[in-house]
Amino acid sequence: MDDFGSWSVLTTNFLVILYIAMSGAMFPAILHLCGAKRWRAQIGFLSGTCTALFPVAGVLLAVLLLNGEMTFPWLKDARAAGAHGAEGAHLSGWYNYTFLVAREVIGFIIVAGLSIGLIRRQYLTEADPENNPISRFNALVILMPFAYIIYGTMVAWDFEMTLQPGWHSASYGAYQFQSAFHGFLGFFVMLLYFLDRSNKLTRHFDPQVFNHMAQFILAMSILWVYLYFTQYLVMWYGRLPTDMERYWRMIDEGYMFIGMVFLALKFVIPFVTFLFKGNRNNPAIIMLVGFCVILGTWIERFVWISGSVSSDQYHIPLTTAFDIAVTVVAMGLSWLAIGWALMNWWLVRHQS
Repeated sequence: MDDFGSWSVLTTNFLVILYIAMSGAMFPAILHLCGAKRWRAQIGFLSGTCTALFPVAGVLLAVLLLNGEMTFPWLKDARAAGAHGAEGAHLSGWYNYTFLVAREVIGFIIVAGLSIGLIRRQYLTEADPENNPISRFNALVILMPFAYIIYGTMVAWDFEMTLQPGWHSASYGAYQFQSAFHGFLGFFVMLLYFLDRSNKLTRHFDPQVFNHMAQFILAMSILWVYLYFTQYLVMWYGRLPTDMERYWRMIDEGYMFIGMVFLALKFVIPFVTFLFKGNRNNPAIIMLVGFCVILGTWIERFVWISGSVSSDQYHIPLTTAFDIAVTVVAMGLSWLAIGWALMNWWLVRHQS
């Protein structure tokens, strides 16, 4: 199963890119629902450019589903059991692989379409409010959280929670998609910082936005650490040895160090840094904290995926040629996609 450690890097890249794309539409929807219309008007379109990552995420999803036994280690055993006339534990009901592929593909198409439609409607509502009433935008804004939560829960179950047969957590869906949104905030504040310094924006946003982002990241860091330890506490206090096995295996087989690293990157550093008011008003420091958050999110996803199976040798990420190659390709395509979206966004805003 050592190859699964390297393949987990591909799954990790898919999840990070997917959630940045989804959150690119979810973020302006949240701002609108909370009444932060002025804030959304300044950075909503910049957030929306992240939806350009959906094609990249779609390609990675296709690769992962086509190589099912590499992505889902339980599938090989389940198929072998079925070939011998025994019932495969993961080939019935919800875990039937045909059903898994169908729901992932259909869910992806729906969420991608809704996200891109929301960003497009946001532009049309602002550019031509007479012919595009805000009620149409409001309808998509209301739908977006439901789609994000339902699809995010399904992704969390399929690509992380059920990788270890029989392991489950009632709060894993919320923990995973909240963590991913936290990672998006880290990525997005970096994007804002470099765009602001590039002097290529036709209309600069209020510098106070960085302070708002710092407070948002701080709040999400606290919520993340709560959800992270909620699962552990329930299983530990409930004396559920089978469920605790996954935690012990990740620790015993060498994941404790990188586990402590993502805990520091996603909680300790943001919490300690943003306790000081001056740091919450320093864009450079906020950008560096954002980098820590998105890096910590990447490592966290890898640990949960790679550490889900028993192995005599744990796998430190980005230590093989395959790890580096797939990550460079995925990030390179993402860079080109967002760059293309930003260029088109800049041209539209410049002309308007």
